[in-house]
Amino acid sequence: MSTKTQDKTAIRNAATVIVLRDRLDKPAILMGQRGAQAAFMPNKFVFPGGAVDPDDARIPLAAPLPPVCHDRLADNAPSGMQNALAAAAVRELWEETGLVLGRPGSWPGQVPADWQSFAGTGHVPSAEALQFVFRALTPPGRPRRFDARFFLVDAGAIQGDPDDFTHACDELSHLQWIPLNEVRKFDLPFITEVVLAEVAARAHDFDPPATVPFFRNGEEESLFLQLGGRGPVSGNAIRHDG
Repeated sequence: MSTKTQDKTAIRNAATVIVLRDRLDKPAILMGQRGAQAAFMPNKFVFPGGAVDPDDARIPLAAPLPPVCHDRLADNAPSGMQNALAAAAVRELWEETGLVLGRPGSWPGQVPADWQSFAGTGHVPSAEALQFVFRALTPPGRPRRFDARFFLVDAGAIQGDPDDFTHACDELSHLQWIPLNEVRKFDLPFITEVVLAEVAARAHDFDPPATVPFFRNGEEESLFLQLGGRGPVSGNAIRHDG
């Protein structure tokens, strides 16, 4: 959730956070429902996330991203985007759920306005638990378009009670932990269903992936690419018919 005025026609970099708990026996993920009046994906159940803010690139991180995730984020992305995306993931998780991903500590300087409530918890954001697992570009013709990077986080990295959503803003309603084997009963965006397949495959794997799927929507076709791999996954494309 960004508080700054932006060009809504531009493709914006964004971070989405998939928090997974009880992954070895009864895996569940944290999701909430977007409002009926939302311009982007109204009424859908989604993961916490949102656009990168200008201040995010300058946010101090108590610990960096895993090296392999740092490298994959650099594929087909602007230089230096890694810190901004990691910070945005931590900020959006805090704003939309009230959950803290960070380490206890003091900030080394003035705290940006969008980060003051997070800093007030006594934590500095940390990226060490963020695993880059998916990238997707919103299709053309949508009211807002995002180049979204999806980060998987184990709930054990959350500071405090993972069931305490009292500090969440009103961006998402009905915040809840949904069993992974029941989530498709909910009203989900198409891309969320695609990402869920990747999450299910990684539920028992605690290491960050060396390669990352990239669903790139274009004007004429959509391609599944592999960041860190060698071109299109399976060579398949989804063509748009006018």
